[in-house]
Amino acid sequence: MTSVGFCELQDEAASTLQCMDKCGDGGFEETFLTKIDFPAKYDYCVRLNLRGHTEVHALGFCLDDECWRLYEQKVHSLLNQGLVDRAKSIRVTWRNSPSEWNIENGLAVLDREPLLVGISVSSLEKLFRIVDIGPNAEKKEEALRFRKFWGEKAELRRFKDGTIAESTVWESEQWTRHLILKGIIEYVLLRHLSLSKENVVQIVDQLDFSLLHGAKDLVSFSASLLEAFEVLSKRLHLIEDIPLKISSVQPLDSAFRFTSVFPPEPHPLANERHTVSRLHKLTPSCIQPLEVMIQLEGSGNWPMDHVAIEKTKSAFLIKIGESLQNRWGMTCSATEDDADIFMSGYAFRLKILHERGLSLVKSENGNKAKRVYSTDKMLFIRGQHASMINGLQGRYPVFGPVVRVAKRWAASHLFSACLVEEAVELLVAYLFLKPLPFNVPCSRVTGFLRFLRLLAEYDWTFSALVIDINNDFGPEDFKLINDNFVSSRKASEENVQNVNPALFLATAYDKASEAWTTCSPNFTELKRLVAYARSSANLLTKLILEDQTDSCRWECLFRTPLNNYDAVVLLHRQRLPYPRRLLFPSEVNRGRHVARVNASKAFGPFLVPEEMKGSSEEVKNKMMVDFDPLRCFVGDVEKEYSNKLKLWYDSLGGDAIGLTWERVGSKKREREEAPEEETDSIGVLKAVGELGKGFVRDIYFLKAPRLMS
Repeated sequence: MTSVGFCELQDEAASTLQCMDKCGDGGFEETFLTKIDFPAKYDYCVRLNLRGHTEVHALGFCLDDECWRLYEQKVHSLLNQGLVDRAKSIRVTWRNSPSEWNIENGLAVLDREPLLVGISVSSLEKLFRIVDIGPNAEKKEEALRFRKFWGEKAELRRFKDGTIAESTVWESEQWTRHLILKGIIEYVLLRHLSLSKENVVQIVDQLDFSLLHGAKDLVSFSASLLEAFEVLSKRLHLIEDIPLKISSVQPLDSAFRFTSVFPPEPHPLANERHTVSRLHKLTPSCIQPLEVMIQLEGSGNWPMDHVAIEKTKSAFLIKIGESLQNRWGMTCSATEDDADIFMSGYAFRLKILHERGLSLVKSENGNKAKRVYSTDKMLFIRGQHASMINGLQGRYPVFGPVVRVAKRWAASHLFSACLVEEAVELLVAYLFLKPLPFNVPCSRVTGFLRFLRLLAEYDWTFSALVIDINNDFGPEDFKLINDNFVSSRKASEENVQNVNPALFLATAYDKASEAWTTCSPNFTELKRLVAYARSSANLLTKLILEDQTDSCRWECLFRTPLNNYDAVVLLHRQRLPYPRRLLFPSEVNRGRHVARVNASKAFGPFLVPEEMKGSSEEVKNKMMVDFDPLRCFVGDVEKEYSNKLKLWYDSLGGDAIGLTWERVGSKKREREEAPEEETDSIGVLKAVGELGKGFVRDIYFLKAPRLMS
């Protein structure tokens, strides 16, 4: 056993002790039943293709240590010296014979398998460090060794404390800091091992394409967004010409907590002042609003009636908008529910929370009582959720990118209707709060793989997922959560498909899992979600371990098979509000083509030159806030055909909608009514096309409705 292997054995023993101490049932499941492999354990994986590399053979087979062992030690030494304190542990292993190898085939195949390197990061602060400080200039021998190792990357610098030392600088944008380690590893290995760039494959940024908008990641605008919000918050607190002063301002949108897949970029029309002549040729016609919750100081003069309270809140919003417009020249647009404020390129949507509306109400839905929250209660819960997730993001900077990739995956496989973004945030939060038997993930690839495995392997039928973000749950809290979970399962003992909620996510503000998963995913949707997660996890594991450099294989993680649906609706891409968010254009080459509809000319995602003519106010009025034709179309179809169709769609920018038939009827009538059912189904699909006229491009009929026994 090598010294490196022994250190890793000690780490595993320490991890097992932690599992026994902190996990339920003495950590048995974490220690013995959890799959621990290279892709899930290490934050960064590197593959070195050494086939035909003469230096390996030059080390010789006649030594006590065979050449592959010596090469492992050499690679480990180089990386250990290059990464310094950025790496907590480095594992280098060369499985130099494939699993199917037979000794009768000879020894010539022993160098065909890639050398595999796993790196665990010590801390994100060290990982994202731009400057590495080397030895002091006065220590000539150490400085000479430093320069020999780093070559042209080494430079002599004077620091703020007056010291002069050798150093290396790794320039990087804020949103590409995760690539610093990739640059260091690539430089060290290419310089000291004489390898070509193609023979060094690092699993770091292969998923980044899913977060790009055009050629850039919109999270780079987050700093300007937060600055704009700070200014808005100060101005709201300064308003004095309303009966009650504003006591608190809290952002609700996921863009403020760095978990939005596509946070908005500044819009040239959403400013206090703008010049029409400076507008870009591809100026978007739509702008997504960012919800902000405000609270007013207490008063006993509020009405008691719910409708009267809502009308009073509307009056406050109108007055707040007028005050901002009169004092600071901000453009405001108020409705009965909220007020949109345009400032610094962003649209902030203000909503008022009133404490009297925090009560839970019940409504009847058929024979089953369904608990629904009032508007104020839901606002309060969203505020609690936003605060907790924002705090978690502050503790773990990689949390945001992992959530964004997970959201993109769920949407790309058309799960937007059954897995809300808050639920995805909680699932990923669990990975960071309860990482054992692993360390906290420090890369988006590793975090995403663990998210997929959590979805695929967790026992959702018999276990609640408890997300204790602030670590303040006591025995009574866990007992209450368990009681809520057991009662939810007892209510559906006769029919497991009616279990509600199927995905039980318990938090400090929602111990009964009523906020995000009450209605969806249901049992059938969760079953489908688990199957997709398992398939994606297996593919991702293979891509990390095998010598695959083809980007198309990685894209398959976000390509969904449309033949898994009973019918498919294709949308006009040029009528999507944000067409650059589309990952892959969808096409269907099978089934029966039911309808084809021309694109409408009433809407375009970008303002044409003719629309930019006129005064500033006239151009600004052509901007559409929170306009989403997909949401409108889906709402219309569900309103008309909720008892016949189930819709699957991508709310982040997909151009395809999957349709599945709700099961009706009886198998006894299957032969008699199958042709009639198919005719009726095609009629329904044609009617769906009429509902989406101008937005729907094509409709394909793939499978007839399945009949229930």
